[in-house]
Amino acid sequence: MAGLGAVFENDVKKVIALSTLSQLGLIISILRIGGYLLAFYHLIIHAIFKSLIFICAGFLIHQISGTQDLRILGGVGLFCPLVCLCINVSTLSLCGLPFISGFYSKDIIIDLLTSSGAGLGIFSVFILSCGLTAIYSIRILTTLGITNPGYKSYERLGDLNINIKVPILVLALGGILGGSRTI
Repeated sequence: MAGLGAVFENDVKKVIALSTLSQLGLIISILRIGGYLLAFYHLIIHAIFKSLIFICAGFLIHQISGTQDLRILGGVGLFCPLVCLCINVSTLSLCGLPFISGFYSKDIIIDLLTSSGAGLGIFSVFILSCGLTAIYSIRILTTLGITNPGYKSYERLGDLNINIKVPILVLALGGILGGSRTI
């Protein structure tokens, strides 16, 4: 239900919060079928890239006078490319793009669901949840990066200072490499 709500929401903070709620539901489902370590692994991986998207969205909201509406935040990637790139890394990791951190945990989850005999119902709910995740994530990506600017004075968007640039870059690196077995 949280994923479906996130598809139709226009408040960027609510979309991110509903996304987190959807992933917590997934973690509870993993616990239900006995994947305790996998649930913890997915929780840690999810915390890395979700904190990145929260910091980036908070920076954008702060820079644009508290505006949280996705329709107004459209096209902000043209004026703040590093933040938009980090949001893209985070949302693509959330979607489970291959060889980014979220892929590794979701791949193991799919393996556990198919090998544990969890049933077609649980597997179908997981696939539906992943599909809804992809829909609202792609909506965020296209709105922030591709659509026409919805705010009149993006020029006043400031660059990231060092106090926020370092944590964003560290979390972006964690969002890309965090789930790989080489780390």
